[in-house]
Order: sequence, then C-alpha cells, then structure tokens
Amino acid sequence: MGTNDSGAGFPSNEWALILGGSSGFGLATAKRLARGGLNILVVHRDRRGAMKDIQPHFDEVAAIAEGNGLGFHAWNADAINPEPRSETLDSIVEAIGPDGRVRVLMHSIAFGNLKLIVPENPEPRTAATNLAERLGVDPAKLIELADELFAAGEDGLHSLTSQPVYPSSSYLDEEDFGRTILAMGTSLLGWTQELHSRELFAPDSRIFGMTSEGNEVAWKGYAAVSAAKVSLESLARSIAVEFAPYGVRCNIIQAGVTDTPALRAIPGSDQLKSQARLRNPGGRLTTPEDVAGVIYLLSLAEASWINGELIRVDGGEHISGATK
Repeated sequence: MGTNDSGAGFPSNEWALILGGSSGFGLATAKRLARGGLNILVVHRDRRGAMKDIQPHFDEVAAIAEGNGLGFHAWNADAINPEPRSETLDSIVEAIGPDGRVRVLMHSIAFGNLKLIVPENPEPRTAATNLAERLGVDPAKLIELADELFAAGEDGLHSLTSQPVYPSSSYLDEEDFGRTILAMGTSLLGWTQELHSRELFAPDSRIFGMTSEGNEVAWKGYAAVSAAKVSLESLARSIAVEFAPYGVRCNIIQAGVTDTPALRAIPGSDQLKSQARLRNPGGRLTTPEDVAGVIYLLSLAEASWINGELIRVDGGEHISGATK
C-alpha cells in the first residue's frame, strides 16, 4: 500500500468518517485530519438554508484534501436511523472504492433536547440590588450596564447580570431522553457494527466519541444530553474491549467548555463560558482546533495502545479549583 506525502504515513486508501462534521469539533477535525494525510468523509444533517454557511468550510476541507492528493466526500443525511445509515454506507463504499478502509470513525452528533425537567423556581439574585442601593443608583440601570460589560467579556460581573432565562413551555419527558440518548450516544454502536460487518475498518483503526463535563456535573437544561454522554462513555468502553481483537481502539474525548453551535444552544451558555474562562488555568475557552489536534495525535500509529480511555482536552479546566 502506498502512503500520502503529508508526512503522517497514513496508507493512501484510509479515510476518516466523521458523523456530525459540518461545525464545531467535527468540522475542525475534518480539516486537521485532511492536513495530516487522511481522506475525509463527512455525514451531517443540516437544513438546506444552512448550507450557504457550511459549504465554504466544506470547500476548504476539499481544497486541503486535494492539495495533499486526498479525497473528500460529504452526505447531508440522517446518521441516526438504521435504514438511512445503511443507504449512506452504500454510497460511502462506492465513494472509497473496493480497497478503501476507515481509519478513524468520529461520533460528533449534536442533536438533543435542551429543556428543564421541572419548572424553575430560582432564588433571586441580590448582589446587583444591594450594590445599587449602596451606590444610590437605579438597580435596573446597574444590571443593564453589567449585562453590556459581561457581553463584552467582563466575566467577573456574572453575579451582577440578569439571570439566565430557561424555556418554560415544556419539560423533558422519557421520549425526549430516548431520542437524545440514541442520537448523541448509542447511535455510535450501529455505525461501528455495520462498518465491521462490511469489513470497512482499517487494520489499525480508531473510534472517537465526544463528551463534556456535563457527564459529572448538573447543568440546567442538560439532563437528557448528560444521560446521552454517560451512555456514550459506557458504550465506548464496551467497544474498546470487544472490538480490540479486530484492531479497533475506542476512546472518548472530554473537551473543555468550547464556543460551538451546540454549546450556544444550551440555556445559560454565556454563564458557562464565563465560568470556564475564570476557572481555566489558560484563561480561555477550549477551541475545536485544540480537540482536533489531539484526535489527530491519537490517530497515529504511535497511539495504538491507548484504548478505552476518557481523555480530557481542556487546558486543566477540569482540575482547577481556582478562579481569577
């Protein structure tokens, strides 16, 4: 088998298959792996109207791939349900040819219900009111100014700002949990099993799933996604053990708080970002490129003995007990 000229030494018939590759971690990883010498396959699910913003990124991936003598293909398709998945895999097989093999399978699907489980009954914040009273100013004006400065990056003012507003029209039910756990968690199994049954995995292949600190701590509105992440982590450990004899390694990446479309959909995400910046030893949020670089490293031959792990990519955010 030949190799690409990118220096990484990936065989020229090997591909990265990224589920959820039109934004965030998936898109950044597509770009990084293309630069690193892997052919790229992306499966995503986006509305037609969103494609005008997504297509330039795909054009960039295609250009990187072409510059390295690699291929790039994308499918706007349902990655969750079995029948569409099989149809997409039929198309993938045609695209990569009879010798094509999947070196990397990345699960980065962000499709979940972000609702509370019960109507909120918050304790009112008093810091802004008390400070305004001592200063002899209008509390509403003080909060308005704090909101403006907070939006501009003054993270230390978070206790003086308006409280986050959470949706109050509906709340999570069991069906919401089921859909979210399937989409963001257990759907990885169907892809893994079908790639294996079609003998599409490379001899030394890697599977990656994405989790977050919400797997351990409770963020409001995140309960269903949290359950999905924990399910994904458990499934990944089983994949790591049962698929290891076939040359498959499976690891989970726990990114720090990252400003992605998925994070921005979480109620109170501005407060999450602020708290992360204050706590992170590096003083900034994690970026999709931080994560993509680690996935690239873990895809190399030298990382073949890393299996069944949860790997934190957060600059020390998880272990930091200090704030600015």
